[in-house]
Amino acid sequence: MLQSMTGFGRCDTIMDGFHIQIQMKSVNHRYSDFTIKTPRYYNFLEDKLRTLAMESIARGKVEIVLSLEREETDDKVITLDRPVAEGYLNALRQLTADGLNDDLTLSSMTAFHDIFRVEHQEIDEEQMQTLVAKAFDLALSEFLEMRRTEGARLELSLREHLDALLNEVQAVETLSPQTVEAYRERLTRKLEEVLSSTTIDEGRILTEAAIFADKVAVDEETVRLRSHVKAFLSAMETDKPIGKKLDFIVQEMNRETNTIGSKANDLAVSAHVVEMKSIIEKIREQIQNIE
Repeated sequence: MLQSMTGFGRCDTIMDGFHIQIQMKSVNHRYSDFTIKTPRYYNFLEDKLRTLAMESIARGKVEIVLSLEREETDDKVITLDRPVAEGYLNALRQLTADGLNDDLTLSSMTAFHDIFRVEHQEIDEEQMQTLVAKAFDLALSEFLEMRRTEGARLELSLREHLDALLNEVQAVETLSPQTVEAYRERLTRKLEEVLSSTTIDEGRILTEAAIFADKVAVDEETVRLRSHVKAFLSAMETDKPIGKKLDFIVQEMNRETNTIGSKANDLAVSAHVVEMKSIIEKIREQIQNIE
């Protein structure tokens, strides 16, 4: 089953007193590129999220955003930095000793913010990694489901394009022998005109026709093209990331089609080659979104 590189997943849950939100989204990318955003106080979780993502996502530009808060409001502890407070107090008392009015009060001391220290409760990093991993699994499940749904839509469209391509190949295979026969008839008429006689060396005609047939023969190319289509269909049956493999197969399809086009000596065949190139280009554009 194909899997698209476009996806979105979200988890919003409460676990062990923590409100955890994880949002992940991805778009096309030639390789894998992960951007992880976490609250500053929980930066240690970036590596954990990156590892989890790399285990399940092979390709795509992926952004993961973590929001994490304690449910309780007492996660911060405010303490007094007594040496700093006493330093301010002694300095202010010195000013009063120098003749300034003494309007020193407790509220005036609060203007000096650095006499207080705000400390967070100690974090159990192992516990947080476990909680975030559980939340990530929930977001990942939704994310992968969207990728599979989009992949199924792409697969249906690709199969339609491949059927259309095979129809064009069949048309070329049918027209190719007719092109040789038409050439033989044209050659016969031309020789008759030049020699002004109906007595023509049939052996010469057959030889010239054989040479022409060898030049315009596309049997090998159409056989290989059918083989590439078969390989493409087979690759779509696997559950592994196959975007790069499909891209290679499409390059080979295009190569064979170009060769057929260079050998084409007939307007009808050339028209089918143009249509084949158009179909292959549509396939190439769509597989850019396959993981």
